[in-house]
Amino acid sequence: MRLSAYFCALRSAYQAEIDDLATDSEGHNVLQKRLREKRSQIAFLGQMMETAPEMVAVAFHGGFDFIVPAAMEQIVTTGPDDLPDWNRLAEAVHLAPWAHTLAEPLLTQPEGQRFLSLAAALEYLLQRRTHDAHANHDEATPDAHNPEQQGRRHGGADDDDRDDALGSDLDHDEAGANWLQEQGFDRKEQAA
Repeated sequence: MRLSAYFCALRSAYQAEIDDLATDSEGHNVLQKRLREKRSQIAFLGQMMETAPEMVAVAFHGGFDFIVPAAMEQIVTTGPDDLPDWNRLAEAVHLAPWAHTLAEPLLTQPEGQRFLSLAAALEYLLQRRTHDAHANHDEATPDAHNPEQQGRRHGGADDDDRDDALGSDLDHDEAGANWLQEQGFDRKEQAA
């Protein structure tokens, strides 16, 4: 997956914001408590949608359900001026009821539609990164009793699976481009 420079920078800032909220000075997990505090301050935080979107977006952490991941894959290749309005993502991303309630006042603001699309993209990147890290960890520590994992570790017949995974990314890119085109966006040409 190729990220635009815009999303590459924001992904790091969003991850840092989540990491900062996750633990207190004694190392205790306080993420849910701090997220509740952020959510209770959404009216104030909404003022920062343009200047520090990652600080506002964390309030929506865990509130998105990605129905069409390929659409998100396409969005994260764009810049800030090319973000779709939230209402154009309705079929690709669903909000949890609590997140929908949280979003309502933001969506009435001039940049609210695009901000919510940005928040969804940042959460998608965080979830994908977490999923990829778990997948890489599982593959990096093969089970000695699992011949399939042993084959990957030793470069056995499962090398074809890696080629399939690359093909899968290309399929996701193509599906995302098709979905965005159906929504009225210009089709981006893919680099070969």
